[in-house]
Amino acid sequence: MEGFEGASSSESVLDLSRLNSLDTVSEKRRKDTKQLYLCFNRMTVLPESISLFSNLEFLDISNNTLSVICEDITRLSNLKTLIAKNNRLNEFSLPKHFGSLQLEVLNLSGNRFEEMPSQCLQLLRLQSLSLGGNTLKSIPAEIEGLTRLELLYLGGNQISSIPAELANLPCLSYLVLCDNRIQSVPPQLNRLHSLRSLSLHNNLLTYLPREILSLVHLQELSLRGNPLVVRFVKDMTYDPPSLLELAGRTVKSKNLPYSHKDLPSHLVNYLDMASKCPNPKCAGVYFDSCVRHIKFVDFCGKYRLPLMHYLCSPECTSPCSSNPQSDADSDDDNSVPADRLQRVLLG
Repeated sequence: MEGFEGASSSESVLDLSRLNSLDTVSEKRRKDTKQLYLCFNRMTVLPESISLFSNLEFLDISNNTLSVICEDITRLSNLKTLIAKNNRLNEFSLPKHFGSLQLEVLNLSGNRFEEMPSQCLQLLRLQSLSLGGNTLKSIPAEIEGLTRLELLYLGGNQISSIPAELANLPCLSYLVLCDNRIQSVPPQLNRLHSLRSLSLHNNLLTYLPREILSLVHLQELSLRGNPLVVRFVKDMTYDPPSLLELAGRTVKSKNLPYSHKDLPSHLVNYLDMASKCPNPKCAGVYFDSCVRHIKFVDFCGKYRLPLMHYLCSPECTSPCSSNPQSDADSDDDNSVPADRLQRVLLG
């Protein structure tokens, strides 16, 4: 028993991985333990004695042969993180009152879930939910109730569609839906204002909604392994500039002097709002009518794309080329602020 209690240098951490000796731990050690590791113990059922670790905050029971998690786990009122990867769990394996736990992190990847357990949708404090590598067919609309969710990992399943309700997760920053059977992305996802990373590689996408470009905080969009050809990039409308804008562009590009003595104040204010075209080859400006600057840059075999970048006219874009690097060479990348660069992984 002493050997097991000395398994960690910290009194609050107890690592019993590969030891299969949960019942030999002293009462004091149980109360002191806040992190418990029970990996690689060939457990088929989580033992009832787990409830004796009354102050447990972190539990890792990965890489066993668990098919059932006992009801006693619901007595762990301080449990914040449960890692149960690579077991034999399914939607019938969780206890009835599992949703009463105060979990913030739940990882059930690498199991046998065909449906997302209803108990998971009751974990209203959940910030991270991982169910990758299962056989999920769909994402329930009720997931919108997990309003604190920041990370949702559902890669490696059999999901065919994304429910619009997913857009009702205000804190969601990382959404992983790679390696599924998804054919389209709902435009409502543009409401995910906190989204920083969206992984959609290895699906069946043939297009993306234009609304995806309004995700101004998106830093990474992974699309490789889809049948889509970047149509969402090329299929952008460009509204011709108004006569007011054309006149304003002429005034600014020719550096014509103007003041409040010459023009009404609203026209002076309009001229002062001119934005310089970021194309280093163009000395033009724009006011309201502009195009998004879409340029692929070779990036370690992937691609990098500034999604929120504007030009004064379509003629400002670099010529199309079959060699992505030639475009990179022809433009001044230093003119694009680093924090505006968005990575789009295409292959």
